[in-house]
Amino acid sequence: MSRNRAETTRRSLVRTGLAIAGSAALPRLSRGAEALTATDLAGRTVTLRAPARKVILGEGRLMYGFSTLVPRAPFERIAGWADDMILYDPGSWRKYRAAFPQADRITRFSSAVNADFSTEQAIALDPDLVVFPLSAHQRMEATGTYDKLARAGIATAVVDFREQASQNTVPSIELLGRLMGLDAEARAFNDFYLRETRRVSSRVWNLPPNRRTTVFIERAGGFDPNQCCMTFGNANLGVTLQEAGGINWGAGRFPGLGGTVNPETIFTDDPEVIIGTGADWSESTPGSRGVPFGYEATPERVQAALRALAERPGWPSLRAVKSKRFYSIYHQFYTSPAHLVALQVFATWLYPQTFEGLDPNATWRAYHERFSPIPLTGAFWAQLA
Repeated sequence: MSRNRAETTRRSLVRTGLAIAGSAALPRLSRGAEALTATDLAGRTVTLRAPARKVILGEGRLMYGFSTLVPRAPFERIAGWADDMILYDPGSWRKYRAAFPQADRITRFSSAVNADFSTEQAIALDPDLVVFPLSAHQRMEATGTYDKLARAGIATAVVDFREQASQNTVPSIELLGRLMGLDAEARAFNDFYLRETRRVSSRVWNLPPNRRTTVFIERAGGFDPNQCCMTFGNANLGVTLQEAGGINWGAGRFPGLGGTVNPETIFTDDPEVIIGTGADWSESTPGSRGVPFGYEATPERVQAALRALAERPGWPSLRAVKSKRFYSIYHQFYTSPAHLVALQVFATWLYPQTFEGLDPNATWRAYHERFSPIPLTGAFWAQLA
């Protein structure tokens, strides 16, 4: 591994250590006689007169994090939410709707990340708090959304389970817990999160630089069968991979979230391992050939889709395909506190001897038993058979 890549991985691990230490990153909250004041993940001051009872989620998939605090009643405080989970993770949505039929009657918005957020619609619902993802922060500032809601007496808070998830999950959960009066629930989840991520970070430190494995991550492989290939840079699952001890092929090419590369570049570099991300996008994107991970997935459908990706022109000659070090994992881990499971999966794929005894399946079961509103069914990661 080059010195620059080694340093990138070292810095990533240092960031993980800081996130695990936690104290410097946690949101500051003061409790006065009349108000709760906190600092959100965009560095903004959030003030509430009392714990929030009516909440709008500016991105629907924030429910993945929000629900860890209220797994028995995830929609009880939801006055409105964006429709992106319904559109892009319909399998999860059907599970939520089956367990909580009232969710179907909750007001829906367009996602603040990719579309205009309706402040008029939000104000009409009279919420205590609107929660936005960090990836929508600049848009919300530029459109004056924060100011419009503030003038209506509505607080806004920014959390992050996507951009820099390993740094920001703990403070995001802490912030949500405090703003909703669920401090104990937030501590319980964060204790679990930190314990499970430490099971990787404590061993990664011992991997010598010359043993690190180079990995190409194909982001949303097969989403558009006519286009290839998107990858992650120095963010999101690209960082998760580095924290699992891997060398992220895309990190040296894309300083931000990621970008698109010509498949010929991949064929030339011939990385040791290839990991794709996949979900069942067939409803929102007819013709999609992604690996259909999720709560409705079957191993047979997953293997068929994974095999089809491995058989694209030029791919069978890659050493990752030949050696069956060709994998794929649930795409929605990229925007969820459950990325901790992806961290463990990556580690066991890359270094099975180093991580002998680490069982991501057991971790995923425990996550559902304690923090998920819906039962564990389906399939969420696989290796080419």
